[in-house]
Amino acid sequence: MTNPAGIGPAIQVQGVEKSFKNLHVLRGVDFEVAPGSIFALLGSNGAGKTTMVKILSTLLKADAGTCTVNGFDVDAEPLKIRESISLTGQFAAVDEILTGRENLVLVAKLRHLKAPGNVADDLLARFNLTEAGPRKVGTYSGGMRRRLDIAMSLIGQPKVIFLDEPTTGLDPEARLDVWRIIKDLSTQGTTVLLTTQYLDEAEQLADRIAILHEGRIIANGTLAELKQLLPPAKVEYVEKQPTLEEIFLALVGNNSKEPSGDRS
Repeated sequence: MTNPAGIGPAIQVQGVEKSFKNLHVLRGVDFEVAPGSIFALLGSNGAGKTTMVKILSTLLKADAGTCTVNGFDVDAEPLKIRESISLTGQFAAVDEILTGRENLVLVAKLRHLKAPGNVADDLLARFNLTEAGPRKVGTYSGGMRRRLDIAMSLIGQPKVIFLDEPTTGLDPEARLDVWRIIKDLSTQGTTVLLTTQYLDEAEQLADRIAILHEGRIIANGTLAELKQLLPPAKVEYVEKQPTLEEIFLALVGNNSKEPSGDRS
């Protein structure tokens, strides 16, 4: 999705650095995300993806650099940012003792929304969870928990949503369900920053892809632009475009050492 004229980036990151003792996780990260677009931050485990998301969502403070989300400075206006974003982490943050509907109602009440029951019922229907709504979440499959988790993150209609490896551990059918939800979010105008180590996920979903490697952005562009980084291969006289996997491995190397300490 293109950025409408006169509207600034939904997310802007400039020169961000972050270290944990002697481990330098982020080393001058720069990127922008257009409003209403899906931006994939692609990288191996330990590349610094989760650290970057935590900084943008005000859970961590950067050592250097600046970040803005929805025009608000992360350091100066953290409350404004928290009011306009939502974060879905790598593991579903749902209460297994409560029912699916009770989880949604609870979050709606915490956000001081009117008619929290109606909000919950609308989201259950939107995420194909109406029949499962009265059941305890402890009985849900992994895919159902992830759908409920994303539904909870949409309460209050945040302008920006951070999805940190949302399909980790899901079966193929559940992954496709989550992909559909993410595409729907963008269609409805929500800005999505997606972190993933799955190349096909970035290829299928993202308007733009940034490759984060050893704390630095080493490539940033549309899939078509990234494909221009490698020459097409010719197989039996038929021009073959490089895949995103080939681009990623060519840029980061097959046997690169990954820093420890940051889970993704």
